[in-house]
Amino acid sequence: MKYRTKEGDVLDAICTRHYGDLPYLIEDVIAANPGLAGLGPVLPSGLIIELPVVAESAPARPTVRLWD
Repeated sequence: MKYRTKEGDVLDAICTRHYGDLPYLIEDVIAANPGLAGLGPVLPSGLIIELPVVAESAPARPTVRLWD
């Protein structure tokens, strides 16, 4: 899906609105849009960015044991 940025848009807010609470999506969007990370935290308005399709389920994360 293509998204046109609006004044004041930041990437993490765009990802949350589009994908919900799925983890790791900012990295996927940056990978799909070379040069995007170099634009800074607040994106310029009118920029077209690609929001890639991702799996609905979150990838498995390793369990961390604090105590044995």
